[in-house]
Amino acid sequence: MLALGSDHAAFSFKEEIKAHLDEKGIQYKDYGCYSQERTDYPIYGEKVANAVASGECEKGILFCGTGIGISLAANKVPGIRAAVCNDCYSAAMSRRHNDANILALGARVIGIDLAKMIIDIWLNTQFEGGRHAERVALISRIEAKHTRNGKNQ
Repeated sequence: MLALGSDHAAFSFKEEIKAHLDEKGIQYKDYGCYSQERTDYPIYGEKVANAVASGECEKGILFCGTGIGISLAANKVPGIRAAVCNDCYSAAMSRRHNDANILALGARVIGIDLAKMIIDIWLNTQFEGGRHAERVALISRIEAKHTRNGKNQ
């Protein structure tokens, strides 16, 4: 199951992606937002990140104007590796080498057709493990070192 989330700037974009996922038979849960009324992207970045970190959803896809702000919010949740991808190569590498568990896209940066290609590649690319697993483990150790009981060290 995928977790989806967006702010108001990317609401319509997310709705088009939901139709794409429906066509492919991919299940998802939409964590908001649910309209074009102004809202704050960190709310939805955190909701989706919590769903992925808890195991409620396997992966997540986030949308905002650039993908940057919402990914920054998601990456504050321990265990999350959210990657902003504006091209197919980065999408594949974020999965192969970084085991990214959240994809972030910018509705004001890329077109909807490219977004669909990026999502398809990201969803169908497996983590390679090996030396990359060691690097992901290093990232996790950095995270653990700086986060103890909800406090920065």
